[in-house]
Amino acid sequence: MNDTELHEFYLETVRQLRRRGVLCAITSGLACVHYNVAETTKDCDLLCHPDSFGALLEVLSTLERDGHQCRYRGNLSPPLDARWHRGGWTSHFTWGHGPTAVTLDVFGRALRGSTPWEHDISGLFISQHVVAEMKRTNRDKDWPFISLLGEQLLEAGDPRGWLHLFDAEMLARLARRHDCPDELMLRRPVLRLAKQGDSRLRVALQAERRFWEELDRLRIEVLRRALRPYLVAVARAAISDSASLSEQHAVRIRCAETSLAQSPLLEYGLERHLADAREATAQLVRPEALEWLPDVTPNFSFLAP
Repeated sequence: MNDTELHEFYLETVRQLRRRGVLCAITSGLACVHYNVAETTKDCDLLCHPDSFGALLEVLSTLERDGHQCRYRGNLSPPLDARWHRGGWTSHFTWGHGPTAVTLDVFGRALRGSTPWEHDISGLFISQHVVAEMKRTNRDKDWPFISLLGEQLLEAGDPRGWLHLFDAEMLARLARRHDCPDELMLRRPVLRLAKQGDSRLRVALQAERRFWEELDRLRIEVLRRALRPYLVAVARAAISDSASLSEQHAVRIRCAETSLAQSPLLEYGLERHLADAREATAQLVRPEALEWLPDVTPNFSFLAP
């Protein structure tokens, strides 16, 4: 299957879901392709409202690809259930195995999203703003996309683009051409440096990016620890390869109810998590750069009940 066929499979899946009334939108890599900041991707990430999880499972159970039925991917995937997605978990599905497998990752909440994603849909895709927030990971490959999406937003007249510019030259150039609202400069202090042409901008941006990377790295550590007993439970359940998707789902629900914390990051403590990330960042950047770190609390609103 070539990239065009693969992308059309994903698009048609979303169209089918929409016909069923499912509130959903494509995000991440395939959205970056749609917005012309990436050339291709092999994966699809889907935002889906938890109220629609039942309908989504029904549709996935009917979809076949290259002779393969849809299955949960591996033993690590949490179940597609609102109780766990409210806590920031994601669910992972596959058609087939190995490098030729077709994969789908489902998010009930937009990780690092500061506003409800349901209000930010454009066609079959989520907006550039939500994609850019979700891309703030600890992976180097994600960061160029963030700035490009921010530039698109700003050039289209959406001031939220100021929140996503992490390239120093790009930010300085756009700051000379566009006005930045005061409330955004309060939310993101490095923007003041850009407007003032301050030479500290590059160092401050590097520190800000490092802070986001540490937030993501530490979040993954918390989730990984919480996953261990669930992984053991699913492995012991020995779900048959011939089991239907609904049967696989039922087993994972039983395992999760006894072995998987619903919101491990909240249990760990959000303030503690933010403090850990700030401390880790302080070990990696110049001390004076810490004063330019943003308040990221709004980007954890996805954890709200």
